[in-house]
Amino acid sequence: MDTLIASSSSSTPAISRRPLVCSSNSCFHSVTTSFCRKPSFRKLTHSFQNSPSSSSSFTVKFAIKCGVTEINESQFPDVVLKSDRPVLVEFVAGWCGPCRLVAPAIESLSKEYEDKLLVVKIDHDANPKLIEEYKVYGLPALIMFKDGKEIAESRREGAITKAKLKDYIDALLQSISVA
Repeated sequence: MDTLIASSSSSTPAISRRPLVCSSNSCFHSVTTSFCRKPSFRKLTHSFQNSPSSSSSFTVKFAIKCGVTEINESQFPDVVLKSDRPVLVEFVAGWCGPCRLVAPAIESLSKEYEDKLLVVKIDHDANPKLIEEYKVYGLPALIMFKDGKEIAESRREGAITKAKLKDYIDALLQSISVA
């Protein structure tokens, strides 16, 4: 379910713009959606124009539930360690090519498994305490947690195909449901 947040600002940086224009006899509507860098918001700008000289517009942001949420060191205990369901943590960095390569597969599978698994990502450079604590040596790194503890043999480093990632997640979910 989407949450509506009204805003008069349109300063959010957009990655892509998809304009949709519809018109009627008395009113011109221009709708532009922007997908923002932060994964949880989608911005909708709607302009009304009754005549060429007058126009008014407003901006609405919809909170959209995305598969992968980025967290930091301060959020880690509450989001990961206190979670009531398994959590797959992906350690990434903006400069990491394999991280960008794997991102679409992680995003897709996080939506597919959203009722069974929470997927979060942690920026390697911004969270050095977590990197040291969990001894993350290669990127991207995947670690699954359940009941506040790292699942034995759940670590995986490096690029992975979507099919192998699905097998990896299925095997881990099966191992913790049997145990």
